[in-house]
Amino acid sequence: MSLLPLPSELPAPVVSAAERRGWLWPALLLVAGLRLWRLPQAALPDYDSVRNWQIIQEVAAGDFAHLFHHGSPAFYLLYAPVTWLSTDYRVLLVLNALLAVAAVGLFADWVARAARLRGPETALLTLLAGSSVFLTFSGRDFTMSSMSLLLLVLLLRTHWQRLQQPTRRHLLRTAAVLALGLSVNYKFLLTVPILAVLELLQADRLAGRGGNWWRVLLVLAAPFVGLGVLAWLVSGVPVYRWPAVFFVIMFPAAANAAGRHGTVQVDFAYYLRYLLDFEAPLLPALAAALVWFSGGLRRRPLPMATYLLVWAALMLAGMSLLIKAPRGLLFGYLPLYALLVLLLTRWARPVALLGLLAAVGYNMWQVQRHIYAYLPTRYPLVAGWLQQHDRPPVATTVGPALLPVVAPLGLRAEVAKTPAELAALHRQGYRYVLLDDYYRVAGVPGFDSLRQLPAVAAWPEPALTSPLLYLEHSEYTGLGYQATLRRQRQAAQDTLQLRLIWLPQ
Repeated sequence: MSLLPLPSELPAPVVSAAERRGWLWPALLLVAGLRLWRLPQAALPDYDSVRNWQIIQEVAAGDFAHLFHHGSPAFYLLYAPVTWLSTDYRVLLVLNALLAVAAVGLFADWVARAARLRGPETALLTLLAGSSVFLTFSGRDFTMSSMSLLLLVLLLRTHWQRLQQPTRRHLLRTAAVLALGLSVNYKFLLTVPILAVLELLQADRLAGRGGNWWRVLLVLAAPFVGLGVLAWLVSGVPVYRWPAVFFVIMFPAAANAAGRHGTVQVDFAYYLRYLLDFEAPLLPALAAALVWFSGGLRRRPLPMATYLLVWAALMLAGMSLLIKAPRGLLFGYLPLYALLVLLLTRWARPVALLGLLAAVGYNMWQVQRHIYAYLPTRYPLVAGWLQQHDRPPVATTVGPALLPVVAPLGLRAEVAKTPAELAALHRQGYRYVLLDDYYRVAGVPGFDSLRQLPAVAAWPEPALTSPLLYLEHSEYTGLGYQATLRRQRQAAQDTLQLRLIWLPQ
């Protein structure tokens, strides 16, 4: 039972849409500045970002062989036309960052309208959610996170409307957004149990009434059938490839290169430690929200705060059962920050606004420490050295961040994901290897012996010692929170992360 009145039980201020958006837009511009600041100085930070950069170029050229890589065909199809104008990875970084900014804006506008927030509170919600350390970090790569966040907001908005107005039209619209989300990121499967719980709480049985259940299934199946047939017609890809990718991701048959096997990893402390270290205001917000807003579970339709609490709590609990990385809570950060704003704005308003301003300041300090401080990238220096020394082909250990940098220069570079692949490249004439410390981030063994060889050139790459980068790869390595950060602290003691080594015949 809630110990305090629900937001909907308090007198609601009358706030015009024009007033709210008059505060929202300047705040959103500040968020855009935060996300874009020094972004052209960054490299593509991880293997998935570089692989996505490669695949959208293949798709743009009419090759759909890898359309279902990572179960994300819509992501590649939507971005492929960009490569007709530019293949510069920095253009893609900026576009992807702006998608994430749009997600924050749509979310803040929706919550502000539904909760009847005043203009300053709307601006602070935008700034607070937009300055989230992880969302800022993930909004500066080229993975599916930004597009997924935008589609999550659309899913929240459409499903909320379905609960407020329980009609077939709104139900099928929710299913359509979910289908698009599944086409961009397989992790939208994680939203299905949460939607099921919310449907059970609603208790109107709309999804199972009047044949709606099979209509929902048809909507969800449509992208799988349509894109499966398209890939088969264009590139001969088996029509079952996309569902097969989903199955392999959820039930891997073999260990990956880091030795991690399986997807279940029960640890209820990982995300609590992460939130405490990087998103500190969210832990007390979640605890207080469980007391303040849980009483709304008895009301139909659910109040806004209770709806967001269900999303945040179930996402945190569910992801605590699976392999871990900060991106595991991607669908929970915005609801958590909104809960913090809704909590504080129910108290003395001047004090609440000061508290929210302090939280925004804390987030920006964390962004400086964990993102900006690791710039600029030194991969262009590696490319410059190669240009000045007869443009030799170079192998790179696990880390592919060099590839988008050297491609416009016409230089050859290949990734060796294992020592065996490096040996094969050596036999093909690759005499230079870039010992890229990304192999330490990904936990791939077998390359440490190269550290004993003399380097013809070496550079620091501070981003490869970032705690956030290491934690993002704990899903790949299977290591826990403390073990991952121990590896990161050990790697940070080294001053050089990029070593160019000559391998004689």
